[in-house]
Amino acid sequence: MTTQVVRAQQERPAGPGQALGRGTGLRIVLLVLGALTVWAAGVASTLLYQRATTPDTSAVDAQAASLAENLRADLNVGFYSGGRTYGGQFTQGTLVAQVETHGGALLSLDTGQRRSASTVHTAEVMLGLVPPSVGTVAVNAYPVRCYHYTFGFGEHSVKYSAMPCPDARTDGKPGSLTAQLGALLTRQPTSVNAYRAMATSGYAHTTQGALDFLKEKKLITASDTVSNVVGEAQGAAVYATALRINGVCHYLRLDSSPTASGLIPLWAAPAEQNTCDASQALAATALYGIDPAKAG
Repeated sequence: MTTQVVRAQQERPAGPGQALGRGTGLRIVLLVLGALTVWAAGVASTLLYQRATTPDTSAVDAQAASLAENLRADLNVGFYSGGRTYGGQFTQGTLVAQVETHGGALLSLDTGQRRSASTVHTAEVMLGLVPPSVGTVAVNAYPVRCYHYTFGFGEHSVKYSAMPCPDARTDGKPGSLTAQLGALLTRQPTSVNAYRAMATSGYAHTTQGALDFLKEKKLITASDTVSNVVGEAQGAAVYATALRINGVCHYLRLDSSPTASGLIPLWAAPAEQNTCDASQALAATALYGIDPAKAG
């Protein structure tokens, strides 16, 4: 009787408060190790997935840096200012052309004063709409990114940094801002000479003279819709025109000087600008209105 009780007690399973047998404890350890291995593998695969799916921004960041360098070259003051990308008179059109050359669009441009009373211009741009050339970068290496630029007079005034891109279209319509600006960019002239090295002397400083210039230079065709053409003179030499081409606000600068072949006569207004009038056109054409290289 006593022997049977002792044997029964020895064969009874361990209770909650009793120590587990060696085999049971080993199984638990193996289960824990297995769970840790699965967790570690999951973390590793997640990190690899994030690394594989996170866009590589180095290519478009390089475009932003190149844009800054081109602006520095354009704003280099003085006789020894070689290496200018466009040269000639610096206007808002120069900035727009620079941005478009780097596959982007100008979102906004504002002018203010520093504490030193010097003028500072603030530009926000979207890059990555068009790669620099087909087939040179991977698709995920050229995401759309936005940048904030500030500049004054002189190459050392140019600064820039990345910024969040706006979420909504600038015209209030539903859809993607990237798609809107991408479509705008594809409608702009692609040849360097389509924008630049184009003297505007010899055309009447009137809205009709502006339309004659656009037609004869083939900057608009019969298939384009032109509306809201207004102009304003700046002295006797410059006439600024604001007009909408296919619904997009553009500025045109007519200059009576035969030496003004370096100016950019026609460009699209900043995307976030809702109005399109002659006073804005005049301010845009007179951003500097001179060749910085001749100012030193």
